[in-house]
Amino acid sequence: MKTTITPQKKLVRSRIINEYVPWILGLPAILCILICSWQPLIRGIVLSFFDLTGYDVTGFAGLDNYKAVLGDHLFVKCLVNTFEYLIWSLIIGFIPPIAVAFMINELMHGKRVFRFITYLPSLVSIVAIAIIWTTVFRPGENGTANALLVKLGLPMSKWFEDVRITIPMLIFASTWQGMGSTALMFFASLQSVNGELYEAALIDGAGICRRIWHVTLPQIRGMVLLMFVQQIIAVFQIMVQPMKMTSGGPMNESITLCLQSYYYAFRDFQIEKSLALGVITGLILLVLTGFYHVMNKKLSD
Repeated sequence: MKTTITPQKKLVRSRIINEYVPWILGLPAILCILICSWQPLIRGIVLSFFDLTGYDVTGFAGLDNYKAVLGDHLFVKCLVNTFEYLIWSLIIGFIPPIAVAFMINELMHGKRVFRFITYLPSLVSIVAIAIIWTTVFRPGENGTANALLVKLGLPMSKWFEDVRITIPMLIFASTWQGMGSTALMFFASLQSVNGELYEAALIDGAGICRRIWHVTLPQIRGMVLLMFVQQIIAVFQIMVQPMKMTSGGPMNESITLCLQSYYYAFRDFQIEKSLALGVITGLILLVLTGFYHVMNKKLSD
């Protein structure tokens, strides 16, 4: 006897498929995130409360590792330097990608070529970028920048050895590499701006500056805020550039929290202190991000 499927059963089956199939399809990705991201993160937080020999637990330390990190004379220096990196990154590295995105968006011809040229530095590894800029700004006459200064009759500079400009130079090198991908994200966001708003602004006689301020920026506000938060997170994780270009010098003027965490683990072999400093850095990021969201919500209201 053939079983008939009633409309009610079809509706129930359809609801079950719509509710559970997406979870089933996404299960491999969820497991990968849990195993490869969350499991090491949680384990690292737990191990930061223990004494370690290598990665073997030898005893419970409580907050001793955190006290040791906070009592280290380099902690305050690392913290101040990291915030200085953040300030310089907002000055040097936040506005240029937006400006480049606007420039590409306003071009009538050659957008694909300029998108490729803009994104090209992002394809180069961080280590290679560090080597390139170290060669360019090498002190003495062997450096490319100093050789150019000599040709122009100007005095040579110590560049990365000058404590006054070390961090801005490192941020400049980092911005040169990462600006392309960020600019293209802003450019993609600009494509979603309603063209009728531009037409209305043109009818009202608005120039390009007013169109950008009153039409474009409000429309891409979400992307700007997202990139702002990501920039804060990225700057607090900066490590390779100062490690490869200055080794944290001169006189620890460019050392960061993440670089010090790396030195704890792989130079001093104090894994527990490295984990503790990583947790402290994460907490600082949570506080900064939470404060930013609260202030943004108040401004929006």
